[in-house]
Amino acid sequence: MRVGIVVLPDESWSVLSDRWRQVEEWGFDHAWTYDHLGWRDLVDGPWFDAVPTLTAAATVTSRIPLGTLVASPNFRHPVHFAREITALDDISAGRVLLGVGAGGLGFDATVLGADPLPPRARADRYAEFVELLDLLLRQDQVTWQGRYYQAVDARSTPGCRQQPRVPFVLAANGPRSLALVARFGAGWVTTGTAFDDLESWWASVAGLAEGCTAAMEKAGRDPASLRRYLSLDSAPVFSLSSASFFVDAVERAAGLGFTDVITHWPRRSSWYAGDERVLVEVATEVLPTLRGS
Repeated sequence: MRVGIVVLPDESWSVLSDRWRQVEEWGFDHAWTYDHLGWRDLVDGPWFDAVPTLTAAATVTSRIPLGTLVASPNFRHPVHFAREITALDDISAGRVLLGVGAGGLGFDATVLGADPLPPRARADRYAEFVELLDLLLRQDQVTWQGRYYQAVDARSTPGCRQQPRVPFVLAANGPRSLALVARFGAGWVTTGTAFDDLESWWASVAGLAEGCTAAMEKAGRDPASLRRYLSLDSAPVFSLSSASFFVDAVERAAGLGFTDVITHWPRRSSWYAGDERVLVEVATEVLPTLRGS
């Protein structure tokens, strides 16, 4: 089991730089940040962009893979985003994990003045975003026409450090997006389905894991070839409530076939509120026992 952590971009770099260094020193297997223009009740800030945050993180770390959890089609265009990812992969010496999702319905969906898309249209746009981004990161020149995105002789030289491109970790909870995972994903990440009680959430995660396996088999891919990431803190209880609670969550995720879990750096209040002392305990006492499991 591999363990990752999200460092939200909600503090100045003078604070966050130490956190990114620390997660590598502790031995986390991957580290992530959110890709939003504003998020939930944190929309009034402070809040910083994902790409420069990860670029800065790449300069204060040397080993740990760095990722977006998850990049949003609400405000990104694949042509420009491909250039950003190519640069980030070069600066990080090939450590990018590219998490991508369909784009949520909150602040990001309306801040540019457009009406939020209905679910089917969001799924259509997600498929276009992933397909075009895949082409842009693998080919030197791309001309492409879709309903939501276009590219005319777009260039991507020199391409990614990682070949044939950076690995996609695709968010998916439904049949169409799981089919996208089976087609393009090196990894799948899920938040489960929102429930107020913990057992119902775990039941939803189990059902989605079965759906992912079915999608892989339908596409003719070996389900074991896909890394499976579970965002533990989408559950109604924060994963770092205690070290023992975290261990239990990791064991349950492993039992459902997940290869990776992701927690969050505790915040003082609001989302992911918790005690940093629990994080230290998990990092120094629990992580060493999980390596190789």
